[in-house]
Amino acid sequence: MSSVISTTFAPLRNQAFRSIWTATQVSSLGWLIQTTAISWLMATTSASDVMVALVQASSTLPAFLLSILAGAIADSFNRRGVMLAGHGLISLASLMLAISFALGFVSPWMILGLGFLAGCGFALNDPAWHASVGDILEKRDIPAAVTLMSLGYNIVRTTGPALGGPILAFFGPLTAFAVAALSDLVPLAAVSRSKWHVHSSSLPPQRVLTAVQDGLRFTAMSFEIRAAIARGTLFGFASISILALLPLIVRDHFKGGPLTYGALLAAFGVGAFSAGLATSHLRRILSQDRLIALASLACAVCCLVLPLTSSISLAALALAVGGVGWLLSWTGIDVSVQLSSPRWVVGRTLSIYYALSSGGMAVGSWVWGAIAQDFSLTTAFLAAAMVLLLAVGIAFVLPIRLWEDTDQGASVFVPPPLALDLQPRSGPIVIKVDYVIAEQHLEAFLDCMREWRRIQSRAGARNWTLQRDLRTPTLWTETFRTPTWADYLRLNHRLTATDKDTGERLAALHGGDLPPEPVLSIERSTGFVRRRSQPVLPSS
Repeated sequence: MSSVISTTFAPLRNQAFRSIWTATQVSSLGWLIQTTAISWLMATTSASDVMVALVQASSTLPAFLLSILAGAIADSFNRRGVMLAGHGLISLASLMLAISFALGFVSPWMILGLGFLAGCGFALNDPAWHASVGDILEKRDIPAAVTLMSLGYNIVRTTGPALGGPILAFFGPLTAFAVAALSDLVPLAAVSRSKWHVHSSSLPPQRVLTAVQDGLRFTAMSFEIRAAIARGTLFGFASISILALLPLIVRDHFKGGPLTYGALLAAFGVGAFSAGLATSHLRRILSQDRLIALASLACAVCCLVLPLTSSISLAALALAVGGVGWLLSWTGIDVSVQLSSPRWVVGRTLSIYYALSSGGMAVGSWVWGAIAQDFSLTTAFLAAAMVLLLAVGIAFVLPIRLWEDTDQGASVFVPPPLALDLQPRSGPIVIKVDYVIAEQHLEAFLDCMREWRRIQSRAGARNWTLQRDLRTPTLWTETFRTPTWADYLRLNHRLTATDKDTGERLAALHGGDLPPEPVLSIERSTGFVRRRSQPVLPSS
């Protein structure tokens, strides 16, 4: 057990990670105290069940709307600066909420609006912070780091509501909001003080829109990431019902107050904390795919028990089981996306994952709140449980593959010497590579080329084709384009050492006297150009 714990906490040996991780827990503690106060305040001041459920949606919707853009910014610019900007927005939202409540200007829609502003800060910070983990730590420590990040949040999830309930009951919402506003300043200081090495590129940063397109293309062509995102979105849509509807369960089903609400949220956090400690051990005995499926099943059990029991103790036990499922699912999917993404695009793949999973949670919060209002709480929870069981079944269609020990770091690339003086924006560039393939190697060559096409295309190759010479059938030509010379250089810098292994297998199948070498050309238009007419001179 001690070795499992030491493995889990190994990333804390790194000073930068330890400082930011600790500060994040302080900020999360304040955020959860504030969220507890907001949720209960909304439940007691608004007659609409939908408005109560929208408290969760207001802070998760920005991740759906902005995360992809934030991921492109995190990959294109200084991630530390992006994190500072995100925490600045969170601090501003918390401060405005505290001041507004103190002056008596608060209203349900203002609460949702400031929750949305804080969500914008999280949407900006989270992709940059999670992508920075791979810059700060060694690859072998990334799974433990992601587990620690979830574990830390769920430690806080245990203590936050436990503190939030008494603070709300004895001191009032203003104290809760003031504590949150002060706690949000801690990560600003930690990120400002921390420094870590980031590999710098000699290439100019991409335009943000182009970076977004590249991230979307890479994600669309990566089965592992697509499967993880699809299952995360479905899980988020269904499992958010537990947190979104819990205030209503406490108010209407158990006839309880803020202390009961805080205690039940703490039970959820205890389950998540316990799962975090056991995650390293569970990964050794179960596949990641099976763990995520069991996590969905645990949350389904929680949804089935909550509306059907009259015992607060049994509800707390069900929420602890739900907390186990919550942590196992999110950490498993998060690490799968991290380890399936090269460093050049990890901010964007994570942001796409956050956008869709947060969108699922935002939509789910509204859907389950609407069902609870129009039908009943029991109907909403039972429907959510059915969707979670569907998430278990979808594992057979979209399996999350085992984490392979592949090298996702960029490989070394030396640009070829050129006779022309190209500028970074010169282009389009046309690349052709000839292969001589014997008939007995044809099937192996085509199989390898299918994988090579996927690798090249998701790294930035456009209009990729493979041609066979009609007069010399053993001659095959690979052709693709990049919009500019900088894009060609960027493509080659993006190819990982694992990607290059596929290129080496292709070269081994080549039967020519010399190894296959790319022939580079710059495309020039020969279209009609209107010439300026010459003036007609008057005759003498």
